[in-house]
Amino acid sequence: MFQFKQFTIEQDRCAMKVGTDGVLLGAWTPLDHHPFSILDIGTGTGLIALMLAQRSAAEHLDALEIDADAFEQAVENFENSPWNDRLFCFHASLDDFMEELQDEVYDLIVSNPPFYTETVSSGSEHRDRARQNQSLPFEDILEAAGILLSEIGVLALIIPAKEEERIIDLARENELYPFKITHVQGTPTSPVKRSLLAFSREQRSLTTDRMVIELERHCYTEAYRALTNDFYLDKK
Repeated sequence: MFQFKQFTIEQDRCAMKVGTDGVLLGAWTPLDHHPFSILDIGTGTGLIALMLAQRSAAEHLDALEIDADAFEQAVENFENSPWNDRLFCFHASLDDFMEELQDEVYDLIVSNPPFYTETVSSGSEHRDRARQNQSLPFEDILEAAGILLSEIGVLALIIPAKEEERIIDLARENELYPFKITHVQGTPTSPVKRSLLAFSREQRSLTTDRMVIELERHCYTEAYRALTNDFYLDKK
């Protein structure tokens, strides 16, 4: 169990537990356009959808999860939250979800997608599926966003930094253009490992910045504490 200020995440049946990547995306995702409808692709525990429910007044928050155990756990986490009347989880692949939609569009789509292109076994089929992007390729996410985003819509992703250029190229193929990029470092001297990317249908001026998470082990930067202050119970 992981306790946040306004909600709790049960995660004993999820292959991928609450982690920094998900918290970063949930806290960083731009909401200046005041989305009415949100879609979280590959929701896992439901963490990012719950963070966005806390941060926004969106009335329609859908989440998508292919793994049966994670789906059931996300549903429970949604039901036990203060925003259970706004959150709904689908147990389906992205392809099946797309086939069933009837002209649905979203003002915000978010995803903390599986990162690993290598086929490496951890001994757990569920964990491997959650970590390796064969089950949810970047190409599929960008194509879906190109179809499902409203005219004012925003797509927000967290990805390995080494994939940034390829993801921007894929987005451009789907007529989506970056307007905000944050490069994430674990410490001031460590390399950039993650990129937070926000895309829109409109070509706008691009804002790029950098975030360092820790000055040293368990000593968090002011910037990271400010970003996540509404969620973590205690970050020193």
